[in-house]
Amino acid sequence: MDMDLFEAAREKLRETEAPLALRMRPRTLEEFVGQEEVVGEGTYLRRALEEDQLQTAIFWGPPGSGKTTLAAIIARMTRAYFQQISAVESGVAEVRRLIREAEDRRAMHGQRTIIFIDEIHRFNKAQQDALLPAVEDGTIILIGATTENPYFEVNSALVSRSKVFRLRPLNEGEIRKILERALQDKERGLGALDLVVEEEALRHILRISGGDARVALNTLEAAALLSREREGRRHVDLRAAEEAAQRKALLYDKWGDAHYDTISAFIKSMRGSDPHAAVYWLARMLQAGEDPRFIARRMVIFASEDVGLADSEALQVAVAAAQAVEFVGLPECRLNLAHAALYLALAPKSNSALRAISAADREIGEGMTPPVPPHLRDSHYPAASALGHGKGYLYPHDFPGGYVEQPYLPEGMEDRKYYLPGTHGDEARLVEGWRRRREGGQRRSGDAPASPGD
Repeated sequence: MDMDLFEAAREKLRETEAPLALRMRPRTLEEFVGQEEVVGEGTYLRRALEEDQLQTAIFWGPPGSGKTTLAAIIARMTRAYFQQISAVESGVAEVRRLIREAEDRRAMHGQRTIIFIDEIHRFNKAQQDALLPAVEDGTIILIGATTENPYFEVNSALVSRSKVFRLRPLNEGEIRKILERALQDKERGLGALDLVVEEEALRHILRISGGDARVALNTLEAAALLSREREGRRHVDLRAAEEAAQRKALLYDKWGDAHYDTISAFIKSMRGSDPHAAVYWLARMLQAGEDPRFIARRMVIFASEDVGLADSEALQVAVAAAQAVEFVGLPECRLNLAHAALYLALAPKSNSALRAISAADREIGEGMTPPVPPHLRDSHYPAASALGHGKGYLYPHDFPGGYVEQPYLPEGMEDRKYYLPGTHGDEARLVEGWRRRREGGQRRSGDAPASPGD
């Protein structure tokens, strides 16, 4: 990218006086932390950047995941003219001006133009439509960055002509690496201060960052200003980290007792049908930095273990919340988690599914595994009938009410009862309907011929 003396001076100023998050922004792919599945060795994007053959792309991910940083790296690596604009500040007139300049640049110098649009989802339809012809004919290479789902928020014609790269929130290990690099770097970072950041303080910063490198670096910089002299060095303790983050550290260790105690309280509150307590423990876990996917998984389990057949829609709600966590991410997905937690707390309860599968597991574990009865065996391959497979099987749909009495458990186990019905909600109605079908259906298995169905 061409850069005049003024721009070079301005970049030098940014490196010395800008916020730490901007000063520490990676300048090369080697400095870039995380997103290995997007920019790691051998990936499409990595090769396209190294060969300067990038095509129109959309970077989709939460704040602080590296979208703008990747754009800055592209600006350094490409031979194309690189232009950055913000969708918040630019209109159709500026877009058209940039396209005209790109046409002139290509005609006069044979140079490609890359236009990076931050927050492209904020462009309205007319602004996005203005880009489309120039993207289609190759006048510009568009790179858009968005925190929103581009398949919903960006012109479908633009999306169809773009390579969409999904960036995930950075994990705590990656954020830690970024912070440690900032603490060691004496030119751009805080290395000249020779800070001692206590582990408790560092872990608090990691927890409250929510996978956002910018938040973590800004908090670290503020904590450095609040550091205290001790034994000849500046120390960042938990108090400084809390003041910098403007958030108290919760007693919560993701791998310790507080983690298990809090999720236990959450589960027991939903099981006890207390929506107030359920949403409190949910909020407490999220504020402490708990992985929302872990919470969602536990709610999916709870939906069958504790609500079960009393309200089978609970499982649909829990699974939908788990999908929403992946789809929208934090902070917005806390609404989906709250929706599911409140539904599960309010729903009628039944643990009949848990009791049924546990009883069956116990007997199987004790060796109760007789052979499959001949009439229930698969009869669809040529030699099956000669072996007697399927003989005597009664096809329920051939009988009134779709029911006929016949044994389905192995010989000697016909009287086993694993499912003990609950008496609440939908389960009571399901069981009553099941009993009516049995009473209205065929009672004697010898009253009708077998059907060929298996």
